[in-house]
Amino acid sequence: MEMLERIQPNRQVMAFILVVFLSQAHPEPIRYSVLEETESGSFVAHVSKDLGLRIGELTARSARVVSDDDKQRLLLDCQTGNLLLKDKLDREDLCGPTESCVLHFQVLLESPVQFFEGELAIQDINDHSPVFSTREMLLKIPENSQPGTVFPLKLAQDLDVGSNGLQKYTISPNSHFHVLTRNHSEGKKYPDLVQDKALDREEQPEFSLTLMALDGGSPPRSGTIAVQILVMDVNDNAPEFVHTPYEVQVLENSPLGSPILTVSARDIDAGNFGRVSYGLFQASDEIKQTFSINEVTGEILLTKKLDFEQIKSYHVEIEATDGGGLSGKCTVVIKVVDVNDNVPELTISSLTSSIPENAPEAVVSIFRIRDRDSGDNGKMICSIPDNVPFVLKPTFKNFYTLVTESPLDRERQAEYNITITVTDKGTPRLKTQHNITLLVSDVNDNAPAFTKTSYTFFIPENNSPALHIGSVSATDADAGANAQVTYSLLPSQDPSLPLASLVSINADNGHLFALRALDYEALQAFEFLVGATDRGVPALSSQALVRVQVLDANDNSPFVLYPLQNGSAPCTELVPRAAEPGYLVSKVVAVDGDSGQNAWLSYQLLKATEPGLFGVWAHNGEVRTARLLSERDAAKQRLLLLVKDNGEPPRSASVTLHVLLVDGFSQPYLPLPEAATDAAQADPLTVYLVIALASVSSLFLFSVLAFIAVRLCRRSRAAWVGGCSVPEGHLQGHLVDISGTGTLSQSYQYEVCLTGDPGTGEFKFLKPIFPNLLVQDTERETKENRNCRSSFLFS
Repeated sequence: MEMLERIQPNRQVMAFILVVFLSQAHPEPIRYSVLEETESGSFVAHVSKDLGLRIGELTARSARVVSDDDKQRLLLDCQTGNLLLKDKLDREDLCGPTESCVLHFQVLLESPVQFFEGELAIQDINDHSPVFSTREMLLKIPENSQPGTVFPLKLAQDLDVGSNGLQKYTISPNSHFHVLTRNHSEGKKYPDLVQDKALDREEQPEFSLTLMALDGGSPPRSGTIAVQILVMDVNDNAPEFVHTPYEVQVLENSPLGSPILTVSARDIDAGNFGRVSYGLFQASDEIKQTFSINEVTGEILLTKKLDFEQIKSYHVEIEATDGGGLSGKCTVVIKVVDVNDNVPELTISSLTSSIPENAPEAVVSIFRIRDRDSGDNGKMICSIPDNVPFVLKPTFKNFYTLVTESPLDRERQAEYNITITVTDKGTPRLKTQHNITLLVSDVNDNAPAFTKTSYTFFIPENNSPALHIGSVSATDADAGANAQVTYSLLPSQDPSLPLASLVSINADNGHLFALRALDYEALQAFEFLVGATDRGVPALSSQALVRVQVLDANDNSPFVLYPLQNGSAPCTELVPRAAEPGYLVSKVVAVDGDSGQNAWLSYQLLKATEPGLFGVWAHNGEVRTARLLSERDAAKQRLLLLVKDNGEPPRSASVTLHVLLVDGFSQPYLPLPEAATDAAQADPLTVYLVIALASVSSLFLFSVLAFIAVRLCRRSRAAWVGGCSVPEGHLQGHLVDISGTGTLSQSYQYEVCLTGDPGTGEFKFLKPIFPNLLVQDTERETKENRNCRSSFLFS
């Protein structure tokens, strides 16, 4: 019994999953037999052997036994392959008077799905005795009845069938009667009492006999009834029915009390012998409960609801008895007409509550439909809505399989409510509906998608470490772990970019942080890729481009490139006193390491020896004369210039420019140290030696510089004050062309003279200033200025 409880399936739900379609059933049913009243758990047959299956295959294929009447009377032990009885079977309860009692069942296998039909014959045993409806009966026989007259007796009923059913009747020994067993067309056996010799009421007015019914069992069973026979006075005419048999059709939904039929019998005798009364003759309990008859009028009434699906027709025996005890009989055949009073039934055999998306033609459910009506009332149509991606496929008899029409997409619809409708073809049409809720489980078929293909973030330079730069965001249309996104930095394509030390990303939310302070002057912008990966199996990922632009801060002061402020001898510019207003004295060249408006430089004259004599252009730093020079103006002018950027707050730098006013460029005007002059006065010999050396050198340099000056004058296109001529005096001049970029917008030239002083004994060379960061000479300018850039200057 413990094993039975372990393998006993649930009577209400049989849920199993099929992965392939149902194949065709076994062509021939397998047949077994069992005696009724066999104990539960008894062995019926070895199914796996009969089906040609291996041991363990029933378990592997999830074998099930399905019965037609939805009652689980059999159990299948998948471990041993044995078919067992779940409960005792009573043939009389299952099949009633039908001699052949067969239970139909199916063995259902999965992977692949197969159906095997089976039949279990229930063999009758002699477990019921014949039973009469009453303990005694009264029989009135007229005394003038002739030998050989037959009198019907009450029959006995035996629930067993075949040889175990009722076989014959016997009556207690007597000299006037014997019993004859008569077979009815319906298979029933009726007892008839046959008179053997004439009766004499005056000699013996009554007889007390015992009627015994015997079945054919071993040992046989029997039932008895007492028969009381009264010998009546002569009544020589028995009632006769007008029609026999009667046939009538009645709708199964007829209300109680409805008249079925009125029978009529006539008796030509007079008086009490001609008065006829009606009654049901030899009626079974079912007929007595279903019909009644009016004893006087013979009208048959309905006393119980009819059900075509249980009983399709009734054979009712009607007896008409006159006052003298004579009777006549007729048969009324009542046929029940089916009406569409049963809704179709739907039984789920297999149901899957969840299937993965992208699964091709997955089996959702296997079910069976049934309608207990007959004809068109029992014909059914099974359908589902057109707007769902599923189809119904008929498989075996009234079994259907609900499968997906195409792969499902959970991101499009995650749940389906499928209504299965079964409609019969009766009038009016009846239908039943069954709702199935199907969940679509997620498959990792969507990669994370960034909200943008590229992101641009701005960060000011000199930021604090761990500063939040911005965030990237990606979404995944999947669900659960398949939709959980993890962010990461992808390896940089630029090996020189130390990405790991610049930024970091929060793997959970995509927040980007700067790991250290950035310097705009060192790194103005950089790009890198960010990846988003889900947690599905296999994991899917995508990437987006992130561009970080460093915003410049005003953290660099202007730097003066020219004139140099190196702490040595100051740079002196020479200006002829004959210069016109606007004469270009010099140009302050400065740069700013910042960018944008932080690098926009403006120039301002803060202080001058002669206010109003010089001016500076605010945008290009050119220092020009503001008026004509006069003799009253001091020969040495000192200008303090301010270079300021446009940042917030602004930064600045100052530069000092020395200007020497000269009458002409033929005399040496560069100031000499006072200590050198004193030394010259103190040592005349040295002065003479210097003068002699200077004279010889001047003659040589004069020849070289004259040749160079002539060549330069022919090729130069720039105009300059004093033209291109060789200056007078012992010392020859040369031309210097200085060009640059940055704030120096145009090229300009200076005429610088070589000078010597008789009072000193040393030469000093002035080198032209060309800032490396700003000079970008073209090929033409290089050719034109090649000689000038190799010239000598005294300092």
